[in-house]
Parts: sequence; C-alpha cells; structure tokens
Amino acid sequence: MPHFFEKVEGNEVLIKGENANHIKNSLRMKLSEKITLCDKGLNYECEIKEICADGVKVAVLDVLPNISEPDVQITLYQCLPKGEKFEFVIQKAVELGVSKIVPVLSSRCVSRPDEKKAKKKNERYNKIALSACEQSGRGKKIEIANQIDFKTAVENAKLSELVILFYEGGGDSLKQIVKEQKNIAIFIGPEGGFSQEEVEILEKSGAKTATLGKRILRTETAPLAALTAIMLLTDNM
Repeated sequence: MPHFFEKVEGNEVLIKGENANHIKNSLRMKLSEKITLCDKGLNYECEIKEICADGVKVAVLDVLPNISEPDVQITLYQCLPKGEKFEFVIQKAVELGVSKIVPVLSSRCVSRPDEKKAKKKNERYNKIALSACEQSGRGKKIEIANQIDFKTAVENAKLSELVILFYEGGGDSLKQIVKEQKNIAIFIGPEGGFSQEEVEILEKSGAKTATLGKRILRTETAPLAALTAIMLLTDNM
C-alpha cells in the first residue's frame, strides 16, 4: 500500500498538501482504496472515504507497529561528491536503513557549494530522503543535516559509540570492529579520498579504520556497501 507520513489523531484523518495531491493526481486513487499512514513509529492502515477539494479523508482501520526500523543507529558522514551522486547516496542509504546523513566538506571535495547554495540543496536532499522513506516503508523521517566542515564532523561523531573510517589504504574487517554497538558513525571520503592528515585526525579521535575489501569502491558505492555489511552483521538484514 502507498505509505505516507501524517499526524494521526482519532479515527479519521484529513490529508492535505503534497500528500493529498500525490494521492489524487499522481496515484489517481479511488474511494475504498487502502493507504498506510505513519506517525510516531506506528503504521495506521486506512481506507479512503472522501476525495474533495480540501484533500483526502481517510478512516483508520487498524494500527500496527512499524517493523522496518533497524535496532542500530547509523550516521553517515559523506564527503560531498560531484554532480548528482550525493542524491543517489541519500536515496539508497535511506532504503538500507541509515538513521542520519551529514554532508561533509573535506580537503579533496571538488563540489564546494557556498552557504546559500548548500541551504537550497539541503531542501531538495530532504525531499529525496522523505520520498525514499515513504517508498521503503520506514517508520520515521530521515534527516539530511546541514553541510559541515571535516573537523566539525569529527567532533560531532565522538557522540557515537563507534566511529568507522572507511579508507582505501586498508584497515580491519568490519567483523572485527562491529560487535554490539547500537550507535555507529561512518565516514566516507570524496572522489579523491581522504588526505593522510584527515586519516590521522580521525584515528587520533578514536575512529577505527576499516576496509570494504580488496577493490577500491567509488564514493557513491562505498556507503551502500558499508551500510549493507553493518546491517547484515547486526542482524538487521
């Protein structure tokens, strides 16, 4: 069933705005068809009762726990890649279960939007994340944070139980690093990788250096491989 994030109070909900427009004009749904509304980690199975100018009125038929959220929280610190690669990463990382994505400006980033452009891009990034949440049946909206510099990212990541630096220069296997941690931060470099200075900064801050195998992965491939591996190791896949 189509899945939307909406505030649910009571047994009837009037859906307005973009969600209503999507139901009426994109999906062309009819009376009596079913949709799922998600609010506060619960799935509300609903039936369309009325389609009007103000929106779409639905009746709540059943309430179920959302079971799609992993029990490990992963924050992806992704150094900004060129072009539309970051949008691809957002979409797929959300589908795979990431909890938060933070765009990072490291020394070798080619893409370096100024504050104004970054803010405009962030609006689009969050729309892409929301769409991916709905498509994949996530139980909560995933935030795409504002762009930050590398050193700020390193400081923020210290709040996590485990920080992993994925580095083409080698490191330990994820099996050796990921145990029972429930809050993990991962760092992925841009097209040119991390500088040696950045690697040293992360390692001195307590980050574990990991490898994703013998092959060098592209910046848009590495986070997806890392997320998949961690989800598998933590029984979330």
